[in-house]
Amino acid sequence: MRMSLTFHWFLTRLLLCIPIFSFCGVVLLLSSCNLSEDSSKPCPRERSNRDQLRTLDNSDGAKPLSAFLVILVMSGPKLLAGRQVLRDTWLTLQSSDMIVKFVIGIADLPTDQLEDLEKEQKKYNDLLFLPDLKDGFYALTQKLIEMFVWLDQNVNYKFVLKVDDDSFVRLDALTKELQQKSQERLFWGFFDGRARVHKAGKYAEADWVLCDRYLPYAKGGGYILSADLVHFVSSNAKYLKKYNGEDVSLGSWLAAVEVNRQHDTRFDTEYLSRGCSNTYLITHKQTPDDMRQKWKHYQDTGHLCSREYQTRPSYIYDWQKIPTECCQRKNGIP
Repeated sequence: MRMSLTFHWFLTRLLLCIPIFSFCGVVLLLSSCNLSEDSSKPCPRERSNRDQLRTLDNSDGAKPLSAFLVILVMSGPKLLAGRQVLRDTWLTLQSSDMIVKFVIGIADLPTDQLEDLEKEQKKYNDLLFLPDLKDGFYALTQKLIEMFVWLDQNVNYKFVLKVDDDSFVRLDALTKELQQKSQERLFWGFFDGRARVHKAGKYAEADWVLCDRYLPYAKGGGYILSADLVHFVSSNAKYLKKYNGEDVSLGSWLAAVEVNRQHDTRFDTEYLSRGCSNTYLITHKQTPDDMRQKWKHYQDTGHLCSREYQTRPSYIYDWQKIPTECCQRKNGIP
C-alpha cells in the first residue's frame, strides 16, 4: 500500500528529530515493506522518491546520483502550470547525462497541496522537496542553500544550472558550450557590480553593511556554477549571511573565493528581459505563451526569435575598472 506524501513528510521530520533509541520503532513500522532493490513488492514510494527523501540527510557520504549537468529550477507548491510549460518546451532537450529538479519547500503545507504534489511527483519524478522549508519570497536564499546542500551530498556532477521557472533555456546550445568550459571554480552568467543597495520594498537589505553597493553577482534568472563552488557553499552553509536577494547573497558568499567569473551577454537574466536575440542562451521573464512561441519557432527554424529586437541596452563587464564603472550600457550589445 502506497503512503501519502503527507506521511512521508511526517516520517522525515520524525527521523530527523527523535533520539536514536526510538529509531527501532520506525524500522518496525516499515517492516511490512521489503526495501531490497530486487523485491517485487512495492514499497511506500518508488525507489527514486525514497532515495530523494532519504538523501536529504545523507550522512554516510554515498552519492546515489550522477550527471554532467544538474538543472535546479526554483519553483513553488502552487506553480504546476509553470513547471508543465518547461516540461513541454525546452526541458524536452534534456539528455541522459542531466538531472532536472524543481525545488519546492513543503513545510506547513495543507494536506490537499501535499496530495497534489504527490500526484505530480508520481507522474514526473522531477520534484525536490525541502521538508523544513516554508516556501515563499523571503525563503529564497535559504532555499538556495538547502538545494545546494542536497546537491553536494547526493550527486556526482560537473555543473549546475540554477534557473527560475520563468526562464527559457537553449539547453542544447548551452550544454554544447559547457562541454568546453573549465570544471574548476566556474561562475558563468550575467554579472552586475554597480547595483545600489535596496533600502525599501521587498528587496530591502537592512543588514547590508559591506559596501554602499552590492558586491558583484550574477543575475538570478539563470547562471552556471561548477561543482567545487557549490561544495564551498554547502560546506560553509551554517556560517553564511542570508540576504533577501538569493543572487546577491551568492555573490557575497563567493566574493572572497578564487572564482572564474565569466560575464556573458547571452544570459538575458535580469529582472526585465532585454528583448530577443538569436544569440541568447537564457531568456528570463517569459510568460507561458512566450515559452511556447519560442519553443515552436526554435523547433521549426533552429532560431530563438521570430523577430530579433532590443528593448534596453546591454553591457560588457569591464573587470579592469572599479565596480561602479564596470557596466556601461551601450546600444548594439545584445
